[in-house]
Amino acid sequence: EVQLQASGGGLVQAGGSLRLSCAASGHTFDHYAIAWFRQAPGKEREGVSCITTRDDTTYISDSVKGRFTISMDNAKNMVYLQMNDLKPEDTAVYYCATDTRRPNRFTWFFASQYHNWGQGTQVTVSS
Repeated sequence: EVQLQASGGGLVQAGGSLRLSCAASGHTFDHYAIAWFRQAPGKEREGVSCITTRDDTTYISDSVKGRFTISMDNAKNMVYLQMNDLKPEDTAVYYCATDTRRPNRFTWFFASQYHNWGQGTQVTVSS
């Protein structure tokens, strides 16, 4: 089983930037994909971005395309989410999650696809 630890959240003004980190430990060789999700109060968990561990294929939500970038440091078992030009609607708890199956562009954003979840980090963007 993979353990995940998300960090890097905080309070930032609109237009600012944050970089979230997800540290993976345990049986990291089992997981095929690592994704970032977010959940705002009263809303469903939303897929933000995903990266596959074997070939670095990335997927990203239209709502953050051009502003957020996912990256991975395999040697350190770390996945990052660089968030630029943040908007108040980006306010949410951000989670990282992994799965042992290869995602595709039709499945990566379904939370049910992922079986290991980190504890979440709060991102608050003020207007």
